[in-house]
Amino acid sequence: MTMEVIGKEQQSIEKLESTARGYIEHHLGKDPERAGIFDFYTGLAYAVRDRLIEKWLATQRSYYMKKTKRVYYLSLEFLVGRTLGNSMINLGIEDECSKAIEALGCKMENIREAEWDAGLGNGGLGRLAACFLDSFATLGIPAYGYGIRYEYGMFYQKIKDGYQIETPDNWLRYGNPWEVARAAHLFSVHFYGKVNQYIDSKGILRSEWVDTEEVMAMACDTPVPGYRNDNVINMRLWTARSSRDFDLHFFNGGNYIQAVEDKAKSESISKVLYPADHVMEGRLLRLKQQYFFVSATFQDIMRRYKKEEATFDNFTEKVAVQLNDTHPTVAIPELMRILLDIEGLPWEKAWDITVGAFGYTNHTVMPEALERWPVSMFESLLPRHMQIIYEINRRFLEEVNWRFPGDSEKRKRMSLIEESDEKLIRMANLAIVGSHSINGVSKLHTEILKNQLFRDFYEMFPKRFNNKTNGITPRRWLKKANPSLSDLITEKIGDGWIANLDELKKLIPLSEDKKFRERWMDVKTENKKRLVEYILKTHDISVDAESIFDVQIKRLHEYKRQLLNVLHVITLYNRIKNNKDAHVTPRTVIFSGKAAPAYWMAKLIIKLIHSVADVVNHSKEIGGRLKVVFLDNYNVSLAEKIIPAADLSEQISTAGTEASGTGNMKLSLNGALTIGTLDGANIEIMEEVGRDNIFIFGLTPEEVLAVKGSGYNPWHYYERNQELKEVLDMVGGGYFSPENFSLFKPLIDSLLYHGDTYMLLADYEAYVSCQERVGKLYEDRHEWAKKSILNVANMGKFSSDRTIAEYAREVWGIDV
Repeated sequence: MTMEVIGKEQQSIEKLESTARGYIEHHLGKDPERAGIFDFYTGLAYAVRDRLIEKWLATQRSYYMKKTKRVYYLSLEFLVGRTLGNSMINLGIEDECSKAIEALGCKMENIREAEWDAGLGNGGLGRLAACFLDSFATLGIPAYGYGIRYEYGMFYQKIKDGYQIETPDNWLRYGNPWEVARAAHLFSVHFYGKVNQYIDSKGILRSEWVDTEEVMAMACDTPVPGYRNDNVINMRLWTARSSRDFDLHFFNGGNYIQAVEDKAKSESISKVLYPADHVMEGRLLRLKQQYFFVSATFQDIMRRYKKEEATFDNFTEKVAVQLNDTHPTVAIPELMRILLDIEGLPWEKAWDITVGAFGYTNHTVMPEALERWPVSMFESLLPRHMQIIYEINRRFLEEVNWRFPGDSEKRKRMSLIEESDEKLIRMANLAIVGSHSINGVSKLHTEILKNQLFRDFYEMFPKRFNNKTNGITPRRWLKKANPSLSDLITEKIGDGWIANLDELKKLIPLSEDKKFRERWMDVKTENKKRLVEYILKTHDISVDAESIFDVQIKRLHEYKRQLLNVLHVITLYNRIKNNKDAHVTPRTVIFSGKAAPAYWMAKLIIKLIHSVADVVNHSKEIGGRLKVVFLDNYNVSLAEKIIPAADLSEQISTAGTEASGTGNMKLSLNGALTIGTLDGANIEIMEEVGRDNIFIFGLTPEEVLAVKGSGYNPWHYYERNQELKEVLDMVGGGYFSPENFSLFKPLIDSLLYHGDTYMLLADYEAYVSCQERVGKLYEDRHEWAKKSILNVANMGKFSSDRTIAEYAREVWGIDV
């Protein structure tokens, strides 16, 4: 390093220190000599944000100068986690910030822990969106992420007596230094009202939406930096504000209380993520949220487009809109409403523009997860949009009739309106009809969409369907989450992998190097020791760092089969308990994840995990050879602690149910071996890392369909497998709930009496057998290390940079 470089770095350190100190004094009003950790974090965050904003403004100016096409990524979730560490890495100022904060008398590790995770998402959908923003910025694609600024997020999970308790996730309690609130940047969003129709001066039938209720959407912007390329893009989230006119109506009438109540009601739109939809009020609020952010977003898109264009002839050359699942699908009738009612375009031209602008990413094969809105609710809240949907459907079904004459069943299946006891709008059908691109998120998922879930649509629009296998950003999920492994890799093959993950293939020859294997496992052990300390500190459970860290961290859902994992834990418990000399490789089974507040069965599985842990962890007969831990309030920051320490990655959903999964990619990228079914992206991971370097078990998707088709009988497995019978009898008979023998009976009833929907019993024997192979291999440290290295070396395909580059070239028409 030259003296000139050293001098510039020192100047940067001093500037960061003085800027952070200045914010602490003048913005927070604190004496740095008496400031707390959160004050120092906030000061540093503002200092880093200053640098981001300089590059952000330059990036935005460049878009206008180059008149570029822009991508608008619409998502109800952006699970960004903490921002400080990622920003420092991508700006290349991590060391400088550490030295600056040390000069202020603090340690960077304490500063990092002071930041709250942003409560802007829940699971894989939101984390994928956050990874995509990182890749947009790193690849230099002109893009914006649009969503909602939730005041409380989903919920903060606490565990009391083994039960999940939901409490408010008040992540904004102390403010958010990363966002720029645009108090003057407001758009009005309308609900309810009626539609007036009239003939204009040209003799054309026009519609206007009138007598509406109004809520204001205020923009809150967060800069997102690319990796060391001076490119910073924008995540714009909308927060609800009451309309001033709406308030004055009540104030002027002397009804102060009513004014305050209605202000609070209107602003509730952006309070929480995913309000409970098992009650009508919750469903209505969800629909309001979806239209709220879509309406504000399209007003913003139109504002930006009209700065450069006087007509809509070039709209699809300048605008690409990607719908992240069905949640933003109301954007399709909204764009049609704008083009028809406000801009005065004829239907045919407006429809061509709409289809050309939209791409739709499907994230689920679960029919119940494909949104359907009651027509009565939708028509009341958004009357003009309902008219437009009816007209889209009428024209579309005419085309279906023409293409498939006489096939009334196909017409019924493809209709945007489900004619059940309660008429429902099928939002996935609307998304397909109104988009030029429909993609799945893994090869298997896309094939299921084409051949099963949306087969009728694939037959009609085969060119619209394509696959874009999900990916993850290596900046967050290796360089930031696992600095020790990142440093070892960079020492051996250079740092090119950070922006080009295919570079990891250079590790393949090193998998044969015994000394490198030892260093590799030493890094893993150190990561595990850090997690051991965290578990002891936060949960008062002592675990062995030398045991297999067997990890299942994801949203609680029956199809993800955390219950199958628990059945295996009980099997191991029985084997050790019944035979003290039984050879069982020491194992620590780690769970983490939230269940939806109204998902009673998933919450009962959480209770079972804790009840089993209580028995296993305190059993003298087990002697510490098996431990069970549930780490509460799973979020991005907790994942960054668990994933680098994981030995085994549990990806055990029923084959054909998981669209992709990205947790499997994060764990593999950090050297965990996968035990999984042939589901989602597991198949592609297997293809990349090699069948010998992954543990695959269970029925294939084809076998699942065949077994169900021939009449699946869970009792067959229960009666012929003594270990399985013993485990189920223990759970159902109160062994783990002596205070209430029937507590877990509903779980067993779901398996034996209600069809075992996700076929746990069919896969149990194969799963237990596969776990035996896991235990045996783990005892061969060098062979385990070799397979771990080969997993990391072959993860290049699963970079979100590759995913976004494919979207850009094949969906949005942008060169990368």
